[in-house]
Parts: sequence; C-alpha cells; structure tokens
Amino acid sequence: MGRLGILGTTGAALVPLSLVALAGCADQDAKVVAQPAKAAKPAASQEARKAAAAKAAKVKANELGQIPVLMYHRIVAKPAGTDDRTPDQFRAELERLAKDGYVPITAREYTTGQIGIPAGRHPVVLTFDDSSPSQLTLDGSGQPKPDTAVGILMDVARKHPGFRPVATFYVIKDMFGTFGPEAQAQTLGWLRDNHFDVGNHTRDHLNLRGRSQDQVVGQIAAGHKLITSLIKDAPATLALPYGNQPSTKDWAIRGDSADVHYRYTGVFLAGYTPAASPFSKDFDPLGIPRIRAMDKVGDCARFCSTAWLDWLNAHPEDRYTSDGDVRTVAYPKFKAPYVAQRFTKYTLPY
Repeated sequence: MGRLGILGTTGAALVPLSLVALAGCADQDAKVVAQPAKAAKPAASQEARKAAAAKAAKVKANELGQIPVLMYHRIVAKPAGTDDRTPDQFRAELERLAKDGYVPITAREYTTGQIGIPAGRHPVVLTFDDSSPSQLTLDGSGQPKPDTAVGILMDVARKHPGFRPVATFYVIKDMFGTFGPEAQAQTLGWLRDNHFDVGNHTRDHLNLRGRSQDQVVGQIAAGHKLITSLIKDAPATLALPYGNQPSTKDWAIRGDSADVHYRYTGVFLAGYTPAASPFSKDFDPLGIPRIRAMDKVGDCARFCSTAWLDWLNAHPEDRYTSDGDVRTVAYPKFKAPYVAQRFTKYTLPY
C-alpha cells in the first residue's frame, strides 16, 4: 500500500517551494525506507517491475507530489478567533477530504516515509496544536465525546471506509484540560492505543525566535520530558510555537538538556503551502510547512485549506498520488530530477 512521497515539483504552485539540502539528516534514511523484497531471479524481477510500473501508470501515481499538512487549533461552536473552527466546519472539511480521495496519515508516518495508503489515493496530515479539550475529551466510559475533533473524525471515518481516523496532536503542559499526571497519562495513552500520534509543541508554548540555545533546547526538552513521563513512546516530531524558528534551526530538531535527549524526524512550521514528500529534494525536515484550516476569506482566499485543496484538485499532476506499494517511489519519468539521491534505488519511474 501507500508509500514514500515527494513535494510539488512542477513549479506551478502558487508559492514556489524552496529547494533545501538535507545535510546532516542522512542518519534518518534507515527509518524512512522499507527494504524492497528480493526477487528469486533477475528476469522475474524485471517482469514484476514492468507490471508494477504499468499499475502505477494506470492510477497516475506521483509520489513526488505535494502533500497537504493541515493545521487546526480549537473546534468550538462559537469561534473566538480565526484559528477556531466550528464542529460543522471541521466535519465538512473532513467529508471533502474523503470525497476527494485523501487518506489521513500521521506526522510520524509522513516524516519517516511510511505512507501506506491505497493506489490512486492521496495522503493528508491532520495536525492539532495546543492540546485543547475541544480536540479530545474522554467521557465517563473512556471514549471521545462526539463533538470533539477526535469524535468527529472517527464518525466521518466510519461513514467513509478507507478514511483512516488518525491525526497528530502537538501537546503543551495544558493538556486537553486535564489535571494531574494520571488523567494526562490516560488521555495520551488513549491516543497512542488508538493509533493517533503525539508530538511536541514545547512545554510552555513560548516564542523561540531570538532566544538563546539553552532557552530553546530547554523548552523543547521540557515538552519532550512531559510526554515521555506520561507514555513510553517518545514524540517523533516538533511543531514550533507560532511557527517561529530559532536563530539556529538545528536546535529544534536535535538537542540535549540535563537528562533529556531529543532527535526528531521533522519540525513543523505554521506556513501556508503544501509540504514536500520526504523523498524529494525539496523536503526540508528543519522547516515543514503547514496549511491553516480556513475558508476563502482575506489572505485565506489563496493560502488556507479550502483554497489549497481547490488548487490541488485543479492540478492533480502536482499532488501526491500513491501507487499502492510501500516498497517503491513511483512517478512519471520526467520528474526524475527531483528525487533525492539516496532514494534512487527505490524509484519506479514510468
């Protein structure tokens, strides 16, 4: 099923995506790429490759295409700001994603290339910042309340088989309105046990721009320690508060503070373009853009979720489309210059 993908490569995007070298990230490769199965005979391998290429061509696979990473905050009946969405708005956007052939994946899966979705489908990463109780509140039986983001997502998934109910939650110390380590561990444990992804958003949600290395690393490490003290799984990714990068970008992706060591596979911004596939030369794990969830109003007439989803529908050749095989990276031959060199042995051009 799905695979490793790559960001828009035709240059037709509303805002050009910068080419950023992946220096210093070669150690991530083992986590990103699945080893292809060995064929018994070279001839059989060639025949299988031809068949796989034909299948990829049939669904117009482009695993070098752009991937929307959508950014949400509160899901509330009475929005208090432009970052809030109503339950109806959130449900409508999920219904649209399902109708348009998208399948949710987590930020961990995206940054490590574990994009396991069916042939012809498109990945979307749903991210939630600030761990609001409107995103997840458990009822007395330990189940998500139906009007929360998780409750709505699970309901939409039930109505649309194949639409995975997964997302990534970037948590801070105000964790879903819970109090005490037991309640916090219960909530994070529910997310983990139900295949959701927990990411770091720092402990105190302070703007990291202009701060010293000790301050930056300290805040990230404190958030990392908070999560790992509650559940065993360490976060794989970080979302920067306010989308602001520290003066040295590397401080966000790796660091040590006291007894805490963190090393992430991706750092997310609050930008306004679709994101690159992890197998593209465009992919920059130090600054992955996200798309704000919003209708076409004001600046969002071009740069928020409704506008970008419209644009991707109108430019299917620039959108990530899976060939259904996680062992290969399939794409039209003319896009070959955009493949990151270390993934060339996994490519399937057609």
